[in-house]
Amino acid sequence: MTAAPTTQRPVWQRLDTAAGGLALDLGLYAVSAAFAAITAVTSTLLPHRAWGGIAAVGYLLAALAATGQLLLHRRSPGSPLTGLPARWAVTAFAWVTTALLPLLAQSVQRADGRTDRAQEEVLVVEDSGGRLVDTGTPYLGHDAIAALPPGEQLLGYTPYQPGMALFGLPRAAVDTWWTDARVWFAVGTAVALALAVRALRRPGGRTTGRDGALLRGVQAATVLPICALTLATGGDDLPVLALCLLALAFAAADRPGAAGVAVGVAGALKLFAWPVALVLIIWGATRRAGLRVAAGALGLPVAALLPVLLVDRDALVENVLRFPLGHGLVTSPAQSPFPGHLIATTLPGGRMVAAALLVAAGLAIAVRLTRRPPRSAVAAALICGYGLLAAILLMPSTRFGYLLYPVAFLVWAPALRPVPVDAPATTSP
Repeated sequence: MTAAPTTQRPVWQRLDTAAGGLALDLGLYAVSAAFAAITAVTSTLLPHRAWGGIAAVGYLLAALAATGQLLLHRRSPGSPLTGLPARWAVTAFAWVTTALLPLLAQSVQRADGRTDRAQEEVLVVEDSGGRLVDTGTPYLGHDAIAALPPGEQLLGYTPYQPGMALFGLPRAAVDTWWTDARVWFAVGTAVALALAVRALRRPGGRTTGRDGALLRGVQAATVLPICALTLATGGDDLPVLALCLLALAFAAADRPGAAGVAVGVAGALKLFAWPVALVLIIWGATRRAGLRVAAGALGLPVAALLPVLLVDRDALVENVLRFPLGHGLVTSPAQSPFPGHLIATTLPGGRMVAAALLVAAGLAIAVRLTRRPPRSAVAAALICGYGLLAAILLMPSTRFGYLLYPVAFLVWAPALRPVPVDAPATTSP
């Protein structure tokens, strides 16, 4: 008699669910502890070194907690101390100790006079908030930037969308630790992720089969070192990422209008959200809701740009277009050894070659969207993840930290899978 064939799960799924997910939890925290310790010892950036000194301890404690859970799981698999709520508790502890605690420590030290406790983007955002209050625009014009000392011209540029200046408004009112822009980046990130988790969970807090994937997605956006380090030392990318994840969660919950608003708010902060908005508009079009998505996805960024455009059009163009394209008074110092940067700097005519490869990748994604538009939130997340990964790798000038976007989108995708109406559910303790 022939045995019935069995379907073997992919390697990633088997690794993700080994020992109820605890094995990968332990691996994540242990590797992160090593990364933080190495950063504390070797980084040439003082805010990064300060982060590593605190975060290494936080990750180590989380790894010890996961080790205890793993050992207990082997002896008593049904123990509530090894279940999903307990894993959520360890994740929350890890985020507090590896992101929020270093952030607060650096904010307080900076308020006490330390000038090496924030990356440049924090200063740029806070200055833009002050300019928004004083002049009605967060941007300095070409002539104003040219008048700055050469060493300060880079900080004169604000390569963000106008909405980012809102995180600098508290500093414009009061100069203290809690008005540090990173504090408000963290608040925005936490609120957006909490809303995303709520959108993906069943009413009444009942758990489903995708809750393990949801926890993994939250870990990728919070305790992963690339995210925790970014939030504690700079932070401007985290609320943008969290809002994009919220938009995808709303898409999975079949709320196209809310998805458009969430990604529209993200787009009013930073250009990185605009490709996500495009993908979600196409997703909405497959459900005859393209206009509902576009109303927020396009309307909110335009609404943020219009007042600034009316106040000083040239300043807007100088900061949002000329500088990112490499035509400002100074060039961005963003450099990471990715293929695009290596091609641009080592090959004859390398910048043109890298640009051609980037355009080719963009065209390939456009063809994919045209021929096979995303019909689910999962497909939209995967297209955003792989598309941004390709763009980041091929950009002549980019930052290693930008990888947090594609990594989070790709890990978030399994949490967006639809759950059958009759799927079993239990009430969370």
